[in-house]
Amino acid sequence: MSNRRRPVLLACAGITAIAALSYLPQLAQWMAKDHGLPAAPANPGLADLAWPTYNNGLDGQRFSPLQEINAGNVDRLTEVCRVRVDRATPFQAGLVMIDGVLYGTTTHKTFAFDATTCALRWEHDYEPEDKEVFPTNRGVAVKNGLVFRGTPDGRLLALEAATGKLRWKTAAGNPNVGEFLSSAPVAWQGLVFIGTAGSDWGIRGRMMAFEAATGREVWRFNTIPRGDEVGADSWQSDVAAKTGGGGMWSTYTLDTATGELLIPVGNPAPDFAPAYRPGTNLFTNSVVVLDARTGRLKWWYQLTPHDGLDHDLGAAPMVYTGSDGRQRVGAGSKDGHLHVIDRETRKLMFRTAVTTIKNEGAIPTPEGVEICPNELAGVEWNGPALDPTTRSLVVGSVDWCGIAKLEPDQLEWVPGEPYFGGDVERLGKPTGWITAVDSDTGAVRWRYHAESAVLAGVTPTAGGITFAGDHAGNLLVLDSRSGELLRKIPTGGAMAGGLITYALGGRQYVAFTSGNVSRMTFGALGKPTVVIMTLGAPAGMAREEAPDDALPDQPGGSGQAYPAAEPGAPDLARGGELYALVCAACHGEDGKAMPGADLSTLPARRNHDQTVAWIKRPTPAMPQLYPDPLGEKDVQDVAAYVLARLAAVTAAQDRAEAD
Repeated sequence: MSNRRRPVLLACAGITAIAALSYLPQLAQWMAKDHGLPAAPANPGLADLAWPTYNNGLDGQRFSPLQEINAGNVDRLTEVCRVRVDRATPFQAGLVMIDGVLYGTTTHKTFAFDATTCALRWEHDYEPEDKEVFPTNRGVAVKNGLVFRGTPDGRLLALEAATGKLRWKTAAGNPNVGEFLSSAPVAWQGLVFIGTAGSDWGIRGRMMAFEAATGREVWRFNTIPRGDEVGADSWQSDVAAKTGGGGMWSTYTLDTATGELLIPVGNPAPDFAPAYRPGTNLFTNSVVVLDARTGRLKWWYQLTPHDGLDHDLGAAPMVYTGSDGRQRVGAGSKDGHLHVIDRETRKLMFRTAVTTIKNEGAIPTPEGVEICPNELAGVEWNGPALDPTTRSLVVGSVDWCGIAKLEPDQLEWVPGEPYFGGDVERLGKPTGWITAVDSDTGAVRWRYHAESAVLAGVTPTAGGITFAGDHAGNLLVLDSRSGELLRKIPTGGAMAGGLITYALGGRQYVAFTSGNVSRMTFGALGKPTVVIMTLGAPAGMAREEAPDDALPDQPGGSGQAYPAAEPGAPDLARGGELYALVCAACHGEDGKAMPGADLSTLPARRNHDQTVAWIKRPTPAMPQLYPDPLGEKDVQDVAAYVLARLAAVTAAQDRAEAD
């Protein structure tokens, strides 16, 4: 679902940006500043109010009853503090606030900050144990003193909420066949729920429950049925079902009254070759409802049967009650629609377009067919929110078209490798929409057109305002009834993750992630940062940030020893670390992974200065990495490492061939 890539670039859309080096404690000292909020009296009627899960409540509604910040005073909303949490990396996680502490994640890091000052409580930096499939992580679940999260190499971790110390770890997925854990888990009644991601690698998806105290697996449900499992007959080819996809990307919804766990199941594989997998391909692109205690299938609704355009359901569904008392499920899909289903009849009640739609249901051809939305558009990993004060569903989306092509020579499944069966040529640049629809009828009430993709969570409040954000880095504050833009606040970084509000000490706060890096999909702006805002701080308040050269360099992680760099000389060890984290996911460890961009021959074609110039001003479709996130020293070190290492590899291969 999220961050789809062309096949040759799939595994590196965000991995190319990982540089998870250990510097967070130093940054906290630089950046967690008390900026002297004025001594306005706290609101005595404003009790502390948490944001305890990814979507606030387990029902997925994202609504906040807080109203201290409203249309009449939002012009006084000002930054309290901000803190960098990592170097350039995808930053799409939802934030959680419990007991005055903000929790969140990047690819490897899990962090806990004071929710009013940004002061660091602790951070945990995961050291991968196996192959990492894809770097995205959507966040944590916090329950009974433990913090749970998944990893890119398929592990589920439990950390102590007070200290960040690892309590237990279990291998929940096999990264060697493309399985990883990107979802924010859900914790309830002694269980932790999470499913495998990796549809685009041709996995056979599954949802699992683990014992929260120990990490022991309690049950599992296969999202691609086979044999005598319900839905197996929807796969007319058992061979195709073995690699049918059905991964899960973001988080889940749980109705505590009924014990129903609602999971969003992603696309079938290969993505763009539906003829290879005849049938409706259950349970892909479906809301699947399970008994949370046993994993038993209760019911399902498939939004897009036999999908050939990678239009999966990536965002968690939401449960709510209509004005007629009927129980409903709302789900936003990459097909560009908001779907609402009757929970009793399990039938579609309405389906409303929330972005541009063209050639819906088209089948990719070798010549190509234009589609809107493309494989990166529609509703991505944050789904609809409910505003009960206006009886509206509010959802963000991406408006982006493309040319979908079938590639018959890409239909061989290789374990752990991308499995698309086609490609998409994206047209133009993405914009975004925020759409409010009548929660009973699906009629559009208003739309706001954003200048860039709307990926961050949308949060309506009882104050009559709705918070949202776009990938151009703007915090958007809209009037909940009219959609009028009340404020547009540049945050300095692309917004693609959590956007939450909570109350502490008589104040309402807004916290969000800024600085998502996904250069080969939505682009990059800023560096991963958590920002906290509230009312009453002086307008234009200065904030202190750590300069890049304050971030300590770490030893090289290339697996090869290099002599210490002389002063002013390129550092090969550091270059190896950067290559492994920024370049290897696309180019491969040996530099040969990308057709037409074989780095093993680079030493014969370019010297050091020419390589530096090429990195700084790359040819399409190599991403622009300089001057952000790679600075001058970074480029020098990477260039030196590429030339030295790959020259040695080529020489070794020549010797082997001669022998």
